Amino acid sequence: MNEIYFSQIAKGDFNKARQKELFHKLFNIFTPKNYKLLSFNEIRNLIKPGNISYQGIKPVPINLIVGSEGRYRDFNKTFLPRYNFLRNRWEGIDKAHLKEIILPPVKLYEIGGLYFVSDGNHRVSVAKLRGMEYIDADIVTLKTEIELKPNMTEEEIKTKIIQYEKKEFFKNKDLNTIIDKDIFNFTAVGRYNEILLHIEVHKYFINMNKEEEISFKKAVKSWYENLFLPIYNMVKEENILTRFPGRTYADLYVWIIRHWDELKKKYGHDFSIKRAVYDYSEKYGKNIFQKIKYQLKKIFK
Repeated sequence: MNEIYFSQIAKGDFNKARQKELFHKLFNIFTPKNYKLLSFNEIRNLIKPGNISYQGIKPVPINLIVGSEGRYRDFNKTFLPRYNFLRNRWEGIDKAHLKEIILPPVKLYEIGGLYFVSDGNHRVSVAKLRGMEYIDADIVTLKTEIELKPNMTEEEIKTKIIQYEKKEFFKNKDLNTIIDKDIFNFTAVGRYNEILLHIEVHKYFINMNKEEEISFKKAVKSWYENLFLPIYNMVKEENILTRFPGRTYADLYVWIIRHWDELKKKYGHDFSIKRAVYDYSEKYGKNIFQKIKYQLKKIFK
């Protein structure tokens, strides 16, 4: 078989891949999150993994490769090529498969049981189109206790991380017995660690006027009763949360505390927390029309 023959087949394969990609895009026109290939850097920044270890070369299930380090915009969630400028490289890889030429292993990062391409995006794309179940890969693992699933979107991964952080946070009995879990939820990662810092700062200021250092448990109780609950009750009583659709009472606590700190620096330490709550609501809250717009956007997202 000559080169023209292989080129024609590869050209047809790429055209087929582009047609499938277009169909996939149209099918997910109202759910673009189901179309998007995950960005390794974005997921890594969300998870903040620990140690890095080299695993060597081994076959990896292709259905567990869900993202890319640098080419996540060039391919869709199923690694179909999104643009025609990928043709030459893609067809070159496809012709190598047709000629049974052994290609180098792809390079992957593994995190939470899923894989992200460091090098070899076109090879993964061609292998997927050809129905291959495994691909040889050179693997570097980033350690995390958070387990991920292949079909997760970035938003679902974020939710999984927040759930894990909440579970770890409430393993501390001094927190678990004082703070109401039902009202203590966040929509952003890293907030539970931020709350621990709030408590430590609160403990520091209490101890400044005491000869004997108070316990962490007493600091938690003082922080919860004198900072968190007053803000929570004001937000609830004034129905302020409705001006921040999709957010929680705990989200508002963090934002209001930050805002209060800025206001105290500007107007002095006598600026009350109550004024800070209302000032934040007026400055950043959505009106009813913005809320309706937000909800409609969520429906058709």
